[in-house]
Amino acid sequence: MEKEYLMIPGPTPVPHEITQAMGSNIFNHRGPKFKDLIEDVTEKLKKVFATSNDLFILTTSGTGAMETGVVNFISPGDKVISLSNGSFGDRLANIARTYNADVENVHSEWGEPLDYEALEKKLDEDKDGKIKAILVVHNESSTGMMNDIERVSKLRKNHPALMIVDTVSSLGAVPVEVDEWNIDVCLTGSQKALLLPPGLAFISVNDRAWEVMQNCTQPVFYFSLQKAKDFLDVGQTPFTPAIPQVVALKEALDMILEKGRQYSFDRHYLMMQSVRKAAEGLGLELLVKEEASASRTVTAIKKPQDIEIKDLRSLMRNKYGVEIAGGQGKLSQEIFRIGHLGAITDMDVLTTIAALEMSLVELGSKVQLGSGVSKAQEVVMQKK
Repeated sequence: MEKEYLMIPGPTPVPHEITQAMGSNIFNHRGPKFKDLIEDVTEKLKKVFATSNDLFILTTSGTGAMETGVVNFISPGDKVISLSNGSFGDRLANIARTYNADVENVHSEWGEPLDYEALEKKLDEDKDGKIKAILVVHNESSTGMMNDIERVSKLRKNHPALMIVDTVSSLGAVPVEVDEWNIDVCLTGSQKALLLPPGLAFISVNDRAWEVMQNCTQPVFYFSLQKAKDFLDVGQTPFTPAIPQVVALKEALDMILEKGRQYSFDRHYLMMQSVRKAAEGLGLELLVKEEASASRTVTAIKKPQDIEIKDLRSLMRNKYGVEIAGGQGKLSQEIFRIGHLGAITDMDVLTTIAALEMSLVELGSKVQLGSGVSKAQEVVMQKK
């Protein structure tokens, strides 16, 4: 039987132990068994978030978590700064606009760093505290750019604006220090680095954010965090949860915490280096040039001039069983993306590079077979 390799930024492969856990019998989500479960996984999630703040498990997608982060803390008419350098930064801004926030988009070109200087200037000039929130994506998976959240936090200084951070494609794979970085609202999804299928989202809320929420005038029903808090106090969720995913969440968190956060960070860093070195060995251009700013979970590579993205993806999928991602939006015809997060291994990465080489040669590109794989192998051999 041929193995299929899912090498996209998400959803990501799910370990066998997780799929087995999802096969458990359904039980009462208002009973003591679920109470014990949700209390257990909530405390374990806090360790992954590096937070002692309140934390909630939502049955929704990553975009649902983004909407939750907007509707609970941003009132209609509130002035909001949105830092954006990719598709998901734009999405977060558009959600805020949908709920009638006054959004000022501090925009950078896709694949370029955030405009940190512009943010600092706007915050320093806002003497009356009219800016109520800063929206920012940690890992912009549409471009393979990792933004510096710790720097954003330091630039905020004593400004009262809430910092609402999307860590959907980074948390679990990259250091996210919620308390240390003073992240007021941190949100993520289950289907990326946390080893789970889609269906759950997680959000942490600190005391400053709770204070803001008490005066928030935004209408909210399903995504109400006040409801989530009230029900969690008695070991429940306000609405029917995705019970199989919550059961699997316990298995996933046990797997992650058994080896420790640093093990996951090191593993994802190694895979990122492997892909980047392989691309360089093949003479391909990386969208994000500086490794310090490069995503640890997805790498965006510019296509050779004589190759069409759709042809490359089709050949890799149909002949070699390797699924990679194309670009999004304005980059849809310019880049392809290789995901290397979650249950992906360094050997999966080597297979992907080999399939990429063969596909490029078959499509007529003048690359040397083995020139990328050998560079990736050199990185893998550094593994301790």
